[in-house]
Amino acid sequence: MRLPFFYGWVVVAVTFVTMAIGVNARTAFSLFFPPIIAEFGWERGVTAGAFSFGFVVSGVVSPLIGRLMDRAGPRAVMELGVVLMGGGLLLAPLTSAPWHLYVTIGVMVGAGSVCLGYSGQSLFLPNWFIRKRGFAIGIAFAGVGIGSVTLLPWVQHMIEQTGWRTACTAMGLLVLIALAPVNLLLHKRPEDIGLQPDGDAAPAAGAARPASNVVDPVWANTDWTLQRAVATARFWWIALGYFCGLYIWYAVQVHQTKFLLDVGFSSSVAVWALGMVSLLGIPGQIVLGHVSDRIGREWVWAISCAGFVVCFAALIALRYQASLWLVYLMVFTQGALGYGLTSIMGAVVFEIFQGRHQGSIFGTIMLAALAGGAAGPWVTGLLYDRAGDYTLAFAVAMVVSGMSALAIWRAAPGKVRAVAGRLHKLKTGSE
Repeated sequence: MRLPFFYGWVVVAVTFVTMAIGVNARTAFSLFFPPIIAEFGWERGVTAGAFSFGFVVSGVVSPLIGRLMDRAGPRAVMELGVVLMGGGLLLAPLTSAPWHLYVTIGVMVGAGSVCLGYSGQSLFLPNWFIRKRGFAIGIAFAGVGIGSVTLLPWVQHMIEQTGWRTACTAMGLLVLIALAPVNLLLHKRPEDIGLQPDGDAAPAAGAARPASNVVDPVWANTDWTLQRAVATARFWWIALGYFCGLYIWYAVQVHQTKFLLDVGFSSSVAVWALGMVSLLGIPGQIVLGHVSDRIGREWVWAISCAGFVVCFAALIALRYQASLWLVYLMVFTQGALGYGLTSIMGAVVFEIFQGRHQGSIFGTIMLAALAGGAAGPWVTGLLYDRAGDYTLAFAVAMVVSGMSALAIWRAAPGKVRAVAGRLHKLKTGSE
């Protein structure tokens, strides 16, 4: 039975729910962290190391997840993620030694988060849309923000009422019960169920072929394997752009709360700022995803990076003038503009290296992205320790933001495939 709407929107809805629960289930470790330390008395570095170790695990398994997607499709990847993450959260309450956290939160939840988070979803969701690709991905990824403002307060309330073990168990059950069945609705591409991207009708025999969005036919018609892709400059420009993109993302996310407290703001302002960034990221991802379908991925990536530049500049200014207006500026540019990066990460790779092996290629590029996510907080903290304040660290992050924008501009996805808003120029140029 055919639905009254395009099945791709079902895929978007499933991704929205999966991101809302899956990404925030990992983030919830920051809520479990204080009561775990209070119970066991372990060193903070040792305890927090379980979460950091999960980043390492994410980087290691990312290429493997991409390969699994190419071979078995999204159902296999998502269900594997559900089992790993749900199992890790259910086993974590049995913790009695630090290594137990490293196995459950680090290995199991860390590996599961690659499947259920931005990396895993970006491996197949772009297949379903061409004209509305950025818009659809923006909506799907906005689930993370919705989850952060609904699930995390619920988890915190449960911790306060019943303890971290019960809360962790409840989160594990939610992952298994909610995500295991809903992800059975996924398909890798619309052609697998007799549909076309964007819900277009299949071209009738003898009818004029729809306008192609291919700008560079030689590049687009190449059978891109991982080995071939790695040999191109474009692959490394994307890797550099993504490394720098996640560097700046996590550099500010991890350090902004402590910075705001250091310059004299109350804890309530600092917590409000962090929450508002996620909230503003919801419309930011949707709007900038839509805008990228009109003006191109390179422009929107540059706009998002510019948002981070202004964000870091506002943070530097706050050291000299602790003004609430500067906090508002920092929050807006980070959330509404900076978070737009995620809505086009999958689109950039797909439009350059579309083909049978795009999952393996994207998964390998995400190695660089995750390395940037790990490097950002560490380098920022290291520079703070050396200089005695964050000015140098935030200035470096501004330079890294510019490098990210330049790298994606050099990768030039628009010179391989045009977005919908540029098709008329492509058609005019060919006449």
